[in-house]
Amino acid sequence: MAGQIPEELIEEIRKANDIVDVVGEHVSLKKKGRNYFGLCPFHGENTPSFSVTQDKQIYHCFGCGKGGNVFNFLMELEGFTFYQAVEYLANKSGLSLPETVSSQHTQQNNQIDQESLNAYEFLTMFYHHLLVHANGAEEAKQYLEKRGLTEDVIKKFKIGFSPYQSDVTTTLLEKKSFRLNHLAHTGVLSETEDGKVLDRFRGRVVFPIRNHLGKTVGFGGRTITDEDPKYLNSPESKLFQKGNILYNFDYARSEMKKLNQAVLFEGYMDVITADQYGITNGVASLGTALTDHQAQLLKRYVDEVIVCYDGDKAGIEAAFKAAERLKKSGIGVRVASIPEGDDPDGYLKKNGREAFVHQILGQSATYMSFVLNYLKRQYDTSIEASRMQYIEVAIRYIATLVKPIERDHYVRELANEYDLSVDTILGEVESKRQQHTPQVTKKNIQTHVRKKPQRLMPAYFNAERKLISYMLYDASIAERIKHRLGASFNVDMHKVIVTHLYAHYEAGYPADVSQFIERISDHEVKNLIIELAMQSLSPEVTEGEINDYIYMIQNEQGDKTLLKDLLSQQKQAEASKDYTKAAQLGMEIVNIRKRLKEPNRE
Repeated sequence: MAGQIPEELIEEIRKANDIVDVVGEHVSLKKKGRNYFGLCPFHGENTPSFSVTQDKQIYHCFGCGKGGNVFNFLMELEGFTFYQAVEYLANKSGLSLPETVSSQHTQQNNQIDQESLNAYEFLTMFYHHLLVHANGAEEAKQYLEKRGLTEDVIKKFKIGFSPYQSDVTTTLLEKKSFRLNHLAHTGVLSETEDGKVLDRFRGRVVFPIRNHLGKTVGFGGRTITDEDPKYLNSPESKLFQKGNILYNFDYARSEMKKLNQAVLFEGYMDVITADQYGITNGVASLGTALTDHQAQLLKRYVDEVIVCYDGDKAGIEAAFKAAERLKKSGIGVRVASIPEGDDPDGYLKKNGREAFVHQILGQSATYMSFVLNYLKRQYDTSIEASRMQYIEVAIRYIATLVKPIERDHYVRELANEYDLSVDTILGEVESKRQQHTPQVTKKNIQTHVRKKPQRLMPAYFNAERKLISYMLYDASIAERIKHRLGASFNVDMHKVIVTHLYAHYEAGYPADVSQFIERISDHEVKNLIIELAMQSLSPEVTEGEINDYIYMIQNEQGDKTLLKDLLSQQKQAEASKDYTKAAQLGMEIVNIRKRLKEPNRE
């Protein structure tokens, strides 16, 4: 599985990257007892069922069943190959892979994507170098100075400038052995109708767009002349999918987790200016509508998002859609109010950090308060019919609130504003809730009924699972079981696991589940091993407990052997027409089969 990477190096890399730290960069974890819990990144959920154990260096989701070690986590979350996961963690921990292995995998693994990534990284440095040092970039520098950006923030975000000449960038890329046709195909460069490959951002200030791993996967270009369009982004590609990326997420992630809050802006200039003013938990949706994927990404890290869009009509419309999307994902939402005609970038420059933090972010409206104000703008409340329509819509939204105290608060606000009876509006709200309750209740009941009939497993089944859990925990227990039972377990999957485990210990490896599963290629077997390893165990198992488990397992085997013998005897009795004996044997067979089906027989 590891190819040519030395096994000792893989183990060194795994031990150098604590799974709690690695998973914690992607999932907001909270410690409960010995383990850490968070929302599973592999399926949507509102109650944390994703568990990480630091002692065993593994993770397991009790909801979807996925589990593994630090390599498996990155392979599952990022779509990495095993080699890419090892390489990423090696770089992260300051370790190096052998050059022969690196070059071989670079040739084998998706040359076009890797070449595109390399080209984006090279161009990021090239454009930034031109902006800082080239004589032809004076106009671009003046533009950025006019926008109020400092040298430090320009350096941090690697803002650059693409030269006006159409062939400078392409000529340099060719000299660096990049294939222009491939880069045009993957969107790094553009291609004219007559097949000429060009730098699409020539003559523009360039803003690198990084994915959450900090790799440049696209650019945003802003014209410094009157050229249309004013803003130009890299085209959608396998690497650059706007709906999956939040601008500045890689830089903002640690501060987001620290504050348990993110500020969502519309564009990268708002994020960059906010960062310059010390607001470092800002991300942007790249000027497009927020997607479910982006909302779920934020939910993994924070409990609350403040939406901070432009103060014009388009900005308010976009803020409403973003707030709806975030609320749907189950995350807490507040919406900041920028003065009409202004934007976060401009407000910060005119009023400074303190005013922005206290008057804009600090006084941001709750989700429902913002929604009600937004809805009110859609109606002329001076006209009775229109006013009644607004009240009806407002009641529908208030009815969606889960907490009674919140419903009561907004009902009273609505009643006071239009001189209506609080009891009447509360009645309307409860009526709306009841209209939806039967469907929800029915769905919940159906879900409950589907989950409830979990078959009680027989004693030998539970004994085998408990025994394997102890064997994973302690090599000496596995050695004792090997001599007394070998692989003679009743469940086929259990036989597979113990066979692998015996070989693992015989090879001299320690009782390390995270290391053991690295040698298991079957995902179903691997997930079961993780599930068994996550079971809570007594620190010291007694010899009597071990003997009880073995007895249950062997007793099951004894009944099965006896049943097989009785069926053979019955067949012989029927063949010799001794129907009385066949009937007697049949009664014994029925009793044994009944006993085998009993879930808790000792």
